Amino acid sequence: MAAHWRRILIIFVAAQVLFVVNTFEEEDVPEEWILLHVVQGQIGAGNYSYLRLNHEGKIVLQMRSLKGDADLYVSDMTLHPSFDEYELQSVTCGQDVVHVPAHFRRPVGIGIYGHPSHLESEFEMKVYYDRTVVQYPFGEASYNPEEMEASQKYSQSTEDESQDEESVFWTILIGILKLILEILF
Repeated sequence: MAAHWRRILIIFVAAQVLFVVNTFEEEDVPEEWILLHVVQGQIGAGNYSYLRLNHEGKIVLQMRSLKGDADLYVSDMTLHPSFDEYELQSVTCGQDVVHVPAHFRRPVGIGIYGHPSHLESEFEMKVYYDRTVVQYPFGEASYNPEEMEASQKYSQSTEDESQDEESVFWTILIGILKLILEILF
């Protein structure tokens, strides 16, 4: 009887160990994310490795340091982002995740930095396309940088035109007043 319970206990413990190992290996990725690329590489201490992202839309970069500590820097302004020049970053000792918005100009520069605390760092980065639809609580997109820029240019041009009209009006008025003053005096 004791052998029977012992066998059940061993099977139960083995099942628990397998469950824990599988949960650590599998990553929880939403259904809306589509895997586009998997990039693996090595980087020396204090050095950068650069990648270029051309995919449109919302992109999720998920990087895991397999050995050492690799950090992630992202920019739509430069193709060589660094810890001095970047728009987005993730500098954890574990998994680094960066959500690249759809409005970022392509190509997007990705910089992977090997932290100096380790002689060499190994990383694996998964690139996902995020298909989630964002529900805006205040109607359609409350902030769209391209539309904002266009509307600012329009409002600036109308302001400039009205200032030019006022300037011309005052110039003519002052000219007429000078002429009247010269005639009178």
